[in-house]
Amino acid sequence: MLFTRNDFGEDFKWGVSTAAYQVEGGHNADGKGPSIWDTFSQKKNKIFNNDNGNTACDFYHHYAEDLALIYNLHIPNYRFSISWSRILPNGTGAVNYKGIDFYNHVIDFCLELGIEPWITLYHWDLPQALQQKGGWMNRDIIHWFSYFVDCCMKNFGDRVKHWMVLNEPMVFTGAGYFLGVHAPGKKGLSSFLAAAHHAALCQAEGGRLIKSLRQDCKVGTTFSYSHIEPFRHYNEKDINAAVKADALLNRMFIEPLLGMGYPTASLKILERIERYMYPHDEKKLAFEMDFVGLQNYTRELVSHAPLMPFMRAKVIKASKRKVDHTVMDWEVYPPGIYEALKRINNYPGVKEIIVTENGAAFEDAIEQGSIDDFKRVRFLQDYIAQVLLAKREGVKVNGYFVWTLLDNFEWAEGYYPRFGIVHVDFATQRRTVKNSGKWYSRFLNNGMAASLEIRSGESIHLI
Repeated sequence: MLFTRNDFGEDFKWGVSTAAYQVEGGHNADGKGPSIWDTFSQKKNKIFNNDNGNTACDFYHHYAEDLALIYNLHIPNYRFSISWSRILPNGTGAVNYKGIDFYNHVIDFCLELGIEPWITLYHWDLPQALQQKGGWMNRDIIHWFSYFVDCCMKNFGDRVKHWMVLNEPMVFTGAGYFLGVHAPGKKGLSSFLAAAHHAALCQAEGGRLIKSLRQDCKVGTTFSYSHIEPFRHYNEKDINAAVKADALLNRMFIEPLLGMGYPTASLKILERIERYMYPHDEKKLAFEMDFVGLQNYTRELVSHAPLMPFMRAKVIKASKRKVDHTVMDWEVYPPGIYEALKRINNYPGVKEIIVTENGAAFEDAIEQGSIDDFKRVRFLQDYIAQVLLAKREGVKVNGYFVWTLLDNFEWAEGYYPRFGIVHVDFATQRRTVKNSGKWYSRFLNNGMAASLEIRSGESIHLI
């Protein structure tokens, strides 16, 4: 399939995404308070290789260089997040104006370069001071979060016109408050359900607050959304397991936002969330977003697992199925993003869909200063082709952002998985554009996509 940028239309938004804790570093610079990830990553054996984000890509000191890089790659939109504890060290109360200054510099330089800034308000780095009060398990977080949103809008809302409330609430509540593998490391169903309900309330309340303060802004939120299938399509128990997994992983947060309530009919255990609900909460969960952010990476195959608590279901790893997969053990399955787009599009009330994250981590080969990441080039080509297919079939998708600009701190996996279209030498902080970054740049400069046959060992020189 051959296509160009023009096939998507003039209004289609092309960009690249990052997250504050994954790239900024400067963990205690200029009055910043600690976040839950600052605390969690210091605990032994919580992060692969005992890595942490204290320095990461040092975007805090290299932002001008990195924004210039985005400009030179012809990327017109940049999605990034605000570190809550950088501007509010205690989560609420006194404002750290050096933190405000930093984001003002980032925003202003974006605009000077003709790059449109898109801000994610919460990308997982809750102030540690608020976690000590219960974090997302404490219903007071609705007020704490509203204070944070208000602070951001009053300081940045005059120039930033695209806002996302939460990044992947299912992931940060599930991994952080149920499985305990992400910050703050809590485990158990009760902690998860409390955190999940309060996050769902915050995503709607955050949207309402943004619109009340800046009616000219576009507001959305982002969801992790994987295409889910039963491991054995002929097996009724696997089919039921896939339905339950889909309810939890894909539907848990988008359906309450759309006024449909939690998907309890498909997953009975979610009925227990009622113990954390106050009168009128179901109405408070709903808000009409201007757009929905889709973050898709893979397909999940699910089987019945009678010994698994609560779900009686488990995901079959891609490596066990002997299919093409990334270093995260995620299956490379381009039709999955098409299927996800179609499903979200079918929800009444969804006005617009933006693919706010899509990308892959592979073993990048570095030879003579060149990074040959032919697998990532092919990944981007194939997934973008599926986005175009969905758009041609009437899906209201109007944007695509690559995850991610820079190799970065990949949460519990540390620095091992490299998702960037730009290589980072973490010892020297040197940036080197990979072949995938060169391809994306050429594509955005109206080059032809999917017209190159990339093979292992071949270099491409596009810019």
